[in-house]
Amino acid sequence: MSRIGKQPIALLNNVELSIGADNVVTVKGDKGSSTLRIHPDIKVEVNESEIIVSRPSDTKEHKSLHGLYRSLINNMVEGVTNGYKKQLEIIGVGYRAMFNNGVLELSLGYSHPIYFVPPEGIEIEIDTKSRKNTIINISGINKELVGQVAAKIRAMRKPEPYKGKGVRYLDEKIRRKAGKSAAK
Repeated sequence: MSRIGKQPIALLNNVELSIGADNVVTVKGDKGSSTLRIHPDIKVEVNESEIIVSRPSDTKEHKSLHGLYRSLINNMVEGVTNGYKKQLEIIGVGYRAMFNNGVLELSLGYSHPIYFVPPEGIEIEIDTKSRKNTIINISGINKELVGQVAAKIRAMRKPEPYKGKGVRYLDEKIRRKAGKSAAK
C-alpha cells in the first residue's frame, strides 16, 4: 500500500481547491494559484478541511501514481500558502551577482557576464546585507520550478573541489581535495 498516498492533506481556511474537467486540480491561496492535470484513474475528493486522494486498484502503476499525485497536490497547497525558497552562495574573488530590470547578471570569472532571465512565477533577490552581493534568494510557489531555476544558476559555475570557488547552495558542503604538494 502507498503510505504517502493514504495520508490526507490538510486544507487551510485561506486555500481553495477545485476539480475541473479532465481531472484538472486548481489550488488557490494567498500567494497565487497553481494547476495540475491528474491521471484519469486517480480520484481527488475534498472532505470538510482535508483532501483525500484515492486509487481504483492495487496494481503497481496505481500505487505509484497514488503517492505521486498526493505529494504533488500537497506541494501545491504548501506553495500557495508558504511558498518555496532556495538560497545560492557565490564564492570566489570577483564573483558577484546583480539583479536589474528583471535580469540576473552574474560575474563568475569568465571573460563576459552571464545574463539569466527568470521564468514567470519566480522571484530573485540579491541579499545586499551579505558581503559583496554573493547570496541569491530564489522564491516562488512551484517547488519544481524553484529547484530547476536554482540548479540552472548553479550549473553556470559549479563549485570546484580545490579552492571551492563557484556557485553553491547555501547549506551545501563541498568535498575539498588536496592540491599538489612540492616534492623534496
